[in-house]
Amino acid sequence: MNEVFVPLMKEQKVRELGKNEAAYVKELEISIDHVQIVEDISSRFQEAYLERSHKETDETIAIERATFLKEKIQYFKNNMSEFLYIESKWFEVLGIESISLEVDDVFGTYEIMGGLFLKKKQGDKMREFLNAHLLDLDKKYNLMFNDKDGLWDLNLTLDAVKDFSDEHSIGEVLSTVYQLVFNLVEFVEK
Repeated sequence: MNEVFVPLMKEQKVRELGKNEAAYVKELEISIDHVQIVEDISSRFQEAYLERSHKETDETIAIERATFLKEKIQYFKNNMSEFLYIESKWFEVLGIESISLEVDDVFGTYEIMGGLFLKKKQGDKMREFLNAHLLDLDKKYNLMFNDKDGLWDLNLTLDAVKDFSDEHSIGEVLSTVYQLVFNLVEFVEK
């Protein structure tokens, strides 16, 4: 992550870091001028690609603008036949090509799905981290290595994430997911 994260931060002239990112930068003894530490880093997803689609057909409903990030996550409870596909350079930093966000039809829980490019042998470390950092629910995550693509398929129940609230905006949820996965990748790489 270091070889991708640090240059992107400097190149993008990032002026806001999440607490976990700030601790990571400090640990690496990297100096970045005029950086503010913030709780919510959702503003960095303004340039993300957002595609709202129908679950059954994968047919695109709309390519959304950044203003859609201000919608409450409850939008997906009210529109359970839809999911949101998201691409962002910030998720790529973590080794995630893209993520999808939806509400599970059976359990009614908010779900994030994505592929994580970590080595197959790192599965136990990933499970250790997720078990320690997620709330104790019956269904909190599903993690399976996909030999075909060489990545981990991660399905994560957002309701099990400590900082998640269905009162949050989609942007705030992306911020929460990013910070959780950032910590996961940092834990696994140590």
